[in-house]
Amino acid sequence: MSPMTAGAGRVWAHVGQAFAEKSYDVVIVGAGRMGAACAFFLRRLAPSLRLLIVERGGLPNEEGATILAPGVWTRLDVPPGREAEAAWVRRTLEEDFGDVQFAARPLLSLHPEEVEGSVPTTDTLTRFPEAANLLDPQALPFAGLDESAATYRPGAVALACGQGAVRAGADLLLNTHAHPTPGGLCLDRLTVTNTHEIVTHETHEVRAGVVVVATGADGPHAAEHDLGVHTSHGRAYRQTPRLNTPSTDSTPILRAGGLTVRPQHGGFTLIPPIHHRDPHGYVPTGGRLTGVPVGVRRETLEDLIRLMDALPLLGTEALEVGHSLADVPGAWLALPNGRADAPPVHERLTAGAHLLLGGPLADTLGLAVAYDLAAEIAGVRERPWEKQSVQNVKKAPLP
Repeated sequence: MSPMTAGAGRVWAHVGQAFAEKSYDVVIVGAGRMGAACAFFLRRLAPSLRLLIVERGGLPNEEGATILAPGVWTRLDVPPGREAEAAWVRRTLEEDFGDVQFAARPLLSLHPEEVEGSVPTTDTLTRFPEAANLLDPQALPFAGLDESAATYRPGAVALACGQGAVRAGADLLLNTHAHPTPGGLCLDRLTVTNTHEIVTHETHEVRAGVVVVATGADGPHAAEHDLGVHTSHGRAYRQTPRLNTPSTDSTPILRAGGLTVRPQHGGFTLIPPIHHRDPHGYVPTGGRLTGVPVGVRRETLEDLIRLMDALPLLGTEALEVGHSLADVPGAWLALPNGRADAPPVHERLTAGAHLLLGGPLADTLGLAVAYDLAAEIAGVRERPWEKQSVQNVKKAPLP
């Protein structure tokens, strides 16, 4: 174990800043929400460990899934037995990371048939009249309500965690592609040529006692390609189209047929359901609407068309379908164990190498899983959501 790092860590943002480090106790590859959170918690739990965060882009990567994550915490997404972890995540999001635009916002779960705990949708709309123009209560006559739901910005959480980890002593290496190797990593520092081509400027070999692969949907491929470890995880491409009809701070989140309609930026962001993993080699392409090419992928377009009667605004010009795939925001999302309903997970790949995945339920459980891995690396047995340890956990402010 190396001596405790004094003061803030160092940041290498471009190849003009010389990088000469040869070894670290822990290297976390990926500065999205999961990797940055793991680094942040690790600095709290084991400040004596020398820690490096490596990110292919910026903090966080603008091309990663963190930026486009829904940012919806809801108890409806909590698997049985994980309630305490989810509640801890909600408290942490609300209190620990500064301005991540955390806001309590009820979620209406709409159904064509009566389900346990539901009430008539017409009764619910008397409390939430802002939602009345979004749905047809005859098509979705029953509604459940999650009063504890909330929205926030996952990208801001990743930024706060990354900056907090650096202020607490972690080093940060940006614009670098990392290849895990037995006992360490090969680091390719990237630059852009005058013809806008991304190339490797220089390569470094770094030894590491522990490597955490937290590169989202690319993580399982890195495990197999770089370490020779096959996993059962998958990935899926998810787009988040916009619905340009007004929303306010009091507009609830809606969920119907697996589609989440999230009020955001004065309109709505649509988070379509994920039904299954995309096959290896799949390349997303736009679909066709009444014979016209659009940017929404065919599978997502079918889901939206299926819901147009229940959510009539989906059939109007308020829905941004674009002209090509580039017109509709989208990113590859990791699917732990290849399932769309699987919670975030971490697993040991080899001695000294771990895989950390968020996935579809990262909004609700991601921080707890990142903490759990950090605690495992630090050799800490207690978890703040466990009843027997709650009294012994002292809340620490963001560094």
